[in-house]
Formats: sequence, structure tokens, C-alpha cells
Amino acid sequence: MAEVTRKSLEELTALLGAEHVSIDAERRSDFSHDETEDLRVLPDVVLRPGTPDEVAAVLRWANEHEVPVTPAAARTGLSGGAIPAHGGISLSMERFNRILEIDSANFQAVVEPGVVNQVFHEACREQGLFYPPDPSSWGSSTMGGNVAYNAGGPKAVKYGVTSAYILNLEVVLPTGEVIWTGANTLKNSTGYNLTQLMVGSEGTLGVITKIVVRLIPYPRHHFTMLAPFASAEVACAAVARIFQAGITPSGLEFMERDAIDWTLRFVDGVSIPTGPGIEAHLLMEVDGTDEEAVLREAEQLAAVAEEAGALEVLFAQTQAERDALWKLRRRVGEAVKKHSIYKEEDTVVPRAKLPDLLRAVKRIGGEYGFESVCYGHAGDGNLHVNIVKGGMSDADWHGDRLQQGIRQLFTEVRAMGGTISGEHGIGLVQKGFMDLAFAPAALDLQRGIKSLLDPKNILNPGKIFA
Repeated sequence: MAEVTRKSLEELTALLGAEHVSIDAERRSDFSHDETEDLRVLPDVVLRPGTPDEVAAVLRWANEHEVPVTPAAARTGLSGGAIPAHGGISLSMERFNRILEIDSANFQAVVEPGVVNQVFHEACREQGLFYPPDPSSWGSSTMGGNVAYNAGGPKAVKYGVTSAYILNLEVVLPTGEVIWTGANTLKNSTGYNLTQLMVGSEGTLGVITKIVVRLIPYPRHHFTMLAPFASAEVACAAVARIFQAGITPSGLEFMERDAIDWTLRFVDGVSIPTGPGIEAHLLMEVDGTDEEAVLREAEQLAAVAEEAGALEVLFAQTQAERDALWKLRRRVGEAVKKHSIYKEEDTVVPRAKLPDLLRAVKRIGGEYGFESVCYGHAGDGNLHVNIVKGGMSDADWHGDRLQQGIRQLFTEVRAMGGTISGEHGIGLVQKGFMDLAFAPAALDLQRGIKSLLDPKNILNPGKIFA
């Protein structure tokens, strides 16, 4: 692929203006990484378009000159998707930061991709509306990145992931055409579903410039509970019991003891029971519009959890206590990263298989010499496995041995009916394992779609496929 030359910079400056074209070393360093381990690749230039037409002009130019383009915004991803693996252009979407419309009559909104998830969530809430997807990074991750990776979060167990809320997208294709993928309607059986093709495509098929989402009424009442367990496996097994009892929580999160201990040292103002004999917690929440009905469901949930092996279930008594519990859960990933060198895997299995998955993680770690800290969206069967270097040698950590251990883990995940990523995507770090998730014909089909839309492979090259 071609590099960005002095002449290239002059042409790009003519397209966007000098203030939106940067080759500053600090700026390029900012866009050389996301939150994935310690991976870094410098772009040649960072561009900041502000309109769909400017994005289209950049992509037409890049396609003509065969210069790679990597879309980026908040760069909170955990699979290396925003890393410019082949240099070239980092296309910052930070200027696309407007909520264009919240249509309370039709329960819809139009938002640009650079809007922060939490900002959008709170703007909807002010109008009594609810946008449920809320990844742990919701205070910094953007709507465009959430769509690109089909983000989930704690509320996905009841309300579904990002794809369930996307009605239509304005997208600039790698060759510079601007299209709408669908319609602003709740039903659409018109042609192929291009909208859902773009959701989860990790910025490899097009650059999203507008997002039309559906909204639902905001659930006014919440009850949040913390259930301690003497065994992490018993906590995982309790998850299936809860659903078998006919309860669908709005949040059901698993945290094993190390995850909690490390996070408590990292986060101020949170206190939960971690005494002897407690090895895991389930963070549980129910919500709805009828306070008495929600309270009854919370009491039923607590009773089922205790029948399944929980110790005394604790209810958050105030909004401050509820906020503190969710703050703890949302900061686990950061705490693990601060504590140790690690690699994060994003496994997902049918939820009744969670105890089997946890056992497999610990057994494989013992076989290959790594430690692990596990937490995640238990209600979805989505376990985040933080592989911690611990006493593993540098040679094994950076060499084949760790990769062999991860491949063994993913092989067993597939045998359980699961897959290798629930919400973090494939990006750079998981592409070598895609053969475990798909047959050769399915991989060839996906590569063919990429080739059709991006014939010169300029858009986020080096991602998803080995």
C-alpha cells in the first residue's frame, strides 16, 4: 500500500483545511493504539473530517491512491480495531458529535457516530426514553464504535445488543459513495439487510456518518442486588437457575474474587463483602415501570439465587449504593490492566455452559502456565477471561505457548456451542482464530463481501481475516 507523501498532505489539506490535517507526533501517537494490550502502530496522518461529503472525498482520494484508512473515534476497543495496522490515514470521527434529533413521537433518534454513549443515553432519559446498550466504557466510547462492534453491556441480557436498536445508517463506502442502508421504520422487508451487514463490521466495509436508532420507554424503577457465593462455579450455575425460574433480569453480572479485590484497590468509595469463604459475586438488577411489580420480581430473584447457593443477598438501599455497585463492575477491566500485564479474551457460550467454561479456563491456565481473572455478562453467557502473565516466562508469554493455550480455550468454547467473541470483535488480535469460528466456505464468503465493497482493500485493512 502507498504511503502518505508531502504531495499527499497538500491534497488532503485542500480537501479538509489545514486545521483538520495533523502529522504532529503526539497526535499520531494518540491514534496509534486503542485499549488493546500494548499494541501500537503509528498512522502517517490523522484527519478530522466534519461532514459526510468530506469523508467521501477522503475515501475517494485514498481509494485512488491506494492509501489505507482506519476509522477511529474514542479508541476504547479491546481487539485492536482502531489501530492503523498498515499506517496511512487515521480517520478521526470526533467532529461528528451531534445528537441531530430525538423524536419522542416515534421513539427514534438520529445521532452522529462521535457522540458518547452515556451522553446520548442521558439525553434520551431526559425525554423519558431509553437506549439500552451500555458497554462498560459507556462514559467514553462512542455510538459509531458501538455500532461497528455491535456493543452489548449489562443491559443486553434483557434488552439486547446494539444491533437490536439500529434502524438505518448513513454510510460512506470505501470507494466514496454515500448510501443509506435501510429505512426509518420498525419493519423493513425490502431487499438485503445492509444495515445489519454494517453493524459489527468493525469499520472494514464503510464509514458510518449517521445512525438512526429506535428507543423504548425508560424503566423508572430499579432494584439492584449483590449475591455473594462461596464458589465461582456455583455462582455460574445459578445463572441458568434464575432463567429457569422465569425471571429475566435487566442485569446479571459475574465477578470472581480476584476481579473484585483488584477493583476495590483501584476504585474509591465502594465497599462489598469479601471476607473468607466468598469467592464470587453476582450483581443482579431488575427494572420496570411498576414499582411494586419490580420489587416482587427482585424478591423472587433473591430467593432463587439463595436456593441456588448464594449467601445472604444484599439489596442496594439508595441510588448512591446502586451507583457504587455498577461503578465497581464497570471498572473491573481497568483495574486488571493496572494490576498486571494481561490479554483479554471475550468468550461466550450458552449460559448453562458457564460452569463448564469457567472450569476449562482454570484447567487450561494450569496446563499452559498462565493465571486468569474472570468476570462478565453472565446472563448472556459472555465471560471476559483476563489472562494474566503472572509467573509465565517472557518467551512463553510472547511466543507460541500462550497462543496455543488460547487456541485450546477457543476450541473448547466452540465445542460447548459458543464462539470466540461476544462483543469485543475480532480486529487484529483474534483474526488468527477465525478458522475455529467458521468453515472455509463461510470465511470465503465474508472475504468476498469485503472485496466487493472495498476492491482495493483500503478500509481498515489487516483486521478480521488472517
